[in-house]
Amino acid sequence: MMWVTTSTTTKTLLFNKFNFHFSKYKQKHFTLQLRLMSNAKTARVSDSSSPSHASLKRVGTHNGSFHCDEALGCFMIRLTRNFFNAQIVRTRDPQVLEGLDAVLDVGGVYDPSRDRYDHHQKGFEEVFGHGFSTKLSSAGLVYKHFGKEIIANELKVDEEHQNVHYIYLAVYRSFMEAIDAVDNGINQYDTDQPPKYVNNTHLSSRVGRFNLDWTDPDQSSEKENEAFHRAMALAGSEFLDSVRFHVNSWLPAKSIVMETIAARQTVDPSGEILVLKRFCPWKLHLFELEGEMKIDPPIKYVLYEDERSKQWRVQAVSVSPDRFESRKALPSQWRGLRDDILSKESGIPGCVFVHMSGFIGGNQTFEGALAMAKAALKM
Repeated sequence: MMWVTTSTTTKTLLFNKFNFHFSKYKQKHFTLQLRLMSNAKTARVSDSSSPSHASLKRVGTHNGSFHCDEALGCFMIRLTRNFFNAQIVRTRDPQVLEGLDAVLDVGGVYDPSRDRYDHHQKGFEEVFGHGFSTKLSSAGLVYKHFGKEIIANELKVDEEHQNVHYIYLAVYRSFMEAIDAVDNGINQYDTDQPPKYVNNTHLSSRVGRFNLDWTDPDQSSEKENEAFHRAMALAGSEFLDSVRFHVNSWLPAKSIVMETIAARQTVDPSGEILVLKRFCPWKLHLFELEGEMKIDPPIKYVLYEDERSKQWRVQAVSVSPDRFESRKALPSQWRGLRDDILSKESGIPGCVFVHMSGFIGGNQTFEGALAMAKAALKM
């Protein structure tokens, strides 16, 4: 991996994280894979005025303190056909930036025709579209313009394939939008009250901790670039985890949930109870499909078998995907009870537990779980 910085000397950095390789797909597409490497590789850090390497394009971002958006943006753009394995040039020098093939998060220009992806300039209000209104960061801009190519490579299909579009939107909703919002200082909730707790565990916060500590006596550009590389690796690995989850797990689940919704009235005439014959990630699909299919009344409970315990679960559907409150929690008189005490209270044999919040319960059999859901609907 090639690194270019504004330092005056050429040095060598060691890294053992990631190595990219690609192969042709149907003479049009390449498959990009991220592999953990056990052997160390060297990365050259050279002066910004040193001769460029014609075989690799150069992508610029600013030096100094870094954030999640440019670390992720640099990672993502290097997954693309045009910028595969590009050198990363970290500088704020306008003359150096002008000569680069792409520039992210610096330069004051958003112009995709020139591969300029900054979002700090006055008047910038670009959003992802498709119903999303969060202002984009540099990572969001890269995803907006290159996300479909990255996803198509993972799916091994053409960019116009319908599944690419599904995952493109889903990854933005569940992963990318938060990066954009945090970088642009957008609160998750509209409130004048202070938060009830501090959350420093999200990706943007974890990337930020890679910045050099002010007490560190070594504040060199070499050490800063090494830290930025680590930030790229972390942000990029979680981005690819999200893409691959949606490809391998989320997308196949969509058809399962759709079939389950279509058959809901065979489970209970109310149509408010779903039964998953096989557990899958169902929550986001349920909310989306309810809207698309105009389902009324909304679904209250989802039943599925716990593959480890071979017991059945009754889960109350939340009021929205990001809320803990349930549309109709399991009855208050059941909550916190277990086993025989719960079975006696509910009048349903085989009960295992009901959570204190009422969002989930369990029974030893499908018939018992269904009886719990049906009884809860009426209470």
